[in-house]
Amino acid sequence: MSFNSITTRRFLQTAATLVAGIVLAACSKTEPPAPVAATPAPAASAPAPAAKVYLVGTDAAYAPFESQNEKGEIVGFDIEVVQAVAQKAGFEVKFLNTPWEGIFNTLAQGDRDLLVSAITITDERKQTMDFSSPYFDAQQLIAVKKDSKIAKFDDLKKLKVGVQNGTTGDEVVTKLQGKNSPNIKRFESTPLALKELEAGGVDAVVADNGVIVHYVKNNGDTKFKTVTDASFVSEQYGLAVKKGNTELQAKLNKGLADIKADGTYDKIYTKYFGAPAAATAAPAPAAAASK
Repeated sequence: MSFNSITTRRFLQTAATLVAGIVLAACSKTEPPAPVAATPAPAASAPAPAAKVYLVGTDAAYAPFESQNEKGEIVGFDIEVVQAVAQKAGFEVKFLNTPWEGIFNTLAQGDRDLLVSAITITDERKQTMDFSSPYFDAQQLIAVKKDSKIAKFDDLKKLKVGVQNGTTGDEVVTKLQGKNSPNIKRFESTPLALKELEAGGVDAVVADNGVIVHYVKNNGDTKFKTVTDASFVSEQYGLAVKKGNTELQAKLNKGLADIKADGTYDKIYTKYFGAPAAATAAPAPAAAASK
């Protein structure tokens, strides 16, 4: 064997060893880990549905039931009752000052979802709208000056009497004096009629007891007194909804039941009238033109 042969053999052996080492190294190479799938972010929870907002029509000129304060906000007994009902029933309300003349048209046309305005439940009104359960008992009351000799309703037959146009007071005085009596003085609101009594322009005012009692209480310097009469029919106020709107009617009834059960209603009543109200019974028939 020549030197060149030995050299060539060693070269080949060395090369083979190197190649085998490379192959073994390649075979032992660690594979990169498989990519880990990213954990999906938790799905955002769907936002809670916005509470339904109902438009409420009210003639804000009938304190203490509804009126405007010095900031122009609509406040009063009726307003707080509806706010409490809405909270219990899970909806929101927006009050819109709506003149009494035409207030029922706004309901029929869909411009208002419900009405609260010391509205007496009557059989005639039930023909064109639906009502909640009664929430306030009322009756007519006569306001006169303290030195007046008027002692009963019949004493007003030939006297000048102030009433709010289109209300129960207007209705009963019209029946007493006659449709064309010049002695009936009609005003846009009961407070305006009472101002006229204070000024001596009328001898008496006939209106819902709640309004007259509130006015006399807060205007003691006018020296008014009140006169009741057994002929005055008991009335009850209800929240009015469009005819056939049973869904909203049911919500209102549930809310009213809840605020009466937990004492909220009595707190509101006491705030405005000084003593908790007696339980309200089923509505009795009332004059068609009551407020």
